[in-house]
Amino acid sequence: MQVRDSTLDDVAAIAAIYGHHVVHGVASFEIEPPGEMEIGERRTAVLEVGLPHLVAEREGCVIGFAYAGPYRTRPAYHHTVENSVYVDPDHLGVGAGRALLGALMTRCREAGRREMIAIIGDSGNRASIALHEALGFRHVGTFENVGFKHGRWLDSVLMQRSLT
Repeated sequence: MQVRDSTLDDVAAIAAIYGHHVVHGVASFEIEPPGEMEIGERRTAVLEVGLPHLVAEREGCVIGFAYAGPYRTRPAYHHTVENSVYVDPDHLGVGAGRALLGALMTRCREAGRREMIAIIGDSGNRASIALHEALGFRHVGTFENVGFKHGRWLDSVLMQRSLT
């Protein structure tokens, strides 16, 4: 498996992976999956602010992606980023999430960022919580019942890690 910068050629695969999670999961609170054009625009927005947008590739196939975005837009938050990591459901458990998040943290540190925030969709998302814990994130709070999707109320789990 290789982790590398995403390219425009990866947008279709990224949209498919993310779309699956939107439709079938609760990691994202979006209800309708965005199309390739929207995913491409989101990728461009991340890159324009000097943050990384990465993919994990295995045997020529994109099996996951990760990116960091600004945590908030106000200037005082400039050194804090929020991460997003999604893995193709057919490639869970092969280390793609860990490789992506580890590379993302390194790249954000190199870009001068100090803190990374994870806002994890639902308290029941044990895989994402465990991934973040394994890479040194600590639980800093939970917003309870703030989202409604698939007929149930969902929490947002807040985790944080220093990059310094």
